Amino acid sequence: MERDATSASTTEGDAMSNISALLEHNKAFASSGTWRKTPRLPFLPFKGLYIITCVDPRVDPADFLGLEFGDAIVARTVGGRATDAVIFDLSYISYLVEAKAPEGPYFEAAVIHHTDCGSRLLEDPDLRHGFARRSGYDEQQLAALPATVPAETARADVAKILAAPQVSTKITVSGHVYDTASGLLETVAEPVRVP
Repeated sequence: MERDATSASTTEGDAMSNISALLEHNKAFASSGTWRKTPRLPFLPFKGLYIITCVDPRVDPADFLGLEFGDAIVARTVGGRATDAVIFDLSYISYLVEAKAPEGPYFEAAVIHHTDCGSRLLEDPDLRHGFARRSGYDEQQLAALPATVPAETARADVAKILAAPQVSTKITVSGHVYDTASGLLETVAEPVRVP
């Protein structure tokens, strides 16, 4: 039986690559020289933003904010939540700015949650319990992860970052909600400097 070359399906022992179709785009990118147009320091993006948002492909900040190469640092997590790993990365990047570019400019960490978030599936106790058993993750932590009311969870994550002692006091933090039905971004927590 002959297989359709455009299909991403696999059979036992046979894996197809979904990225291989994009390699031509990568070659064009490499030959364009865009990758040479980087910020003076890689931890100081052109737009002065460190964006924390969801892994959902519908909420790609390059699309809904019009970001280009080198404009922002982007951390993507389930629900766009400010996890311990995000806090670690944010504290490291903010420390680099203090240590290597003390004159700044300093950046804004923008927490962006969205409507219709798939993290809400973790509200289902059976699904959450099954995932906890399979992954070894703490079930109570998983229960706190869903972006149930995005405005509230975005504000909670802003507060979490502001309270993290390891994050630089020279950056600002803001909170936003992206509406998947309208494509609009609403600010729910104005930028505040880390105390």
